[in-house]
Amino acid sequence: MSDKAVRQNEDIFERVIRAGRRTYFFDVRETKAGDYYLTITESKKFTNDDGSYFYRKHKIYLYKEDFEEFQQALNDATDFIVNEKGEEVISERHQSDYDPKAKVESNGTEKVPQAAEKYTDVDFEDI
Repeated sequence: MSDKAVRQNEDIFERVIRAGRRTYFFDVRETKAGDYYLTITESKKFTNDDGSYFYRKHKIYLYKEDFEEFQQALNDATDFIVNEKGEEVISERHQSDYDPKAKVESNGTEKVPQAAEKYTDVDFEDI
């Protein structure tokens, strides 16, 4: 068996990014013609009712002729998000203490919801 036949199924370059329940794989592979291409795989972990788990995978194949446009579109999209929403992560999936009902004051402190403002503190030593 030739070296080329062996290399077709091997990854030439690998990079892994773990992000909570998701893992992203960036793998460089070789075409039958000997050129390289990129696969981007998202693997997401799910749990069955019985406690066992499984992974669902989605894959993108990206060839050299599309790199420039893909990279520009990715940069445009990520720049747009950062410009519109800033770099702070506000997703409840990424912050265990995220409270979508909590409001933040301009000085960065959390505003107490109106329902909580109706109650007064009671000092039981006065009773």
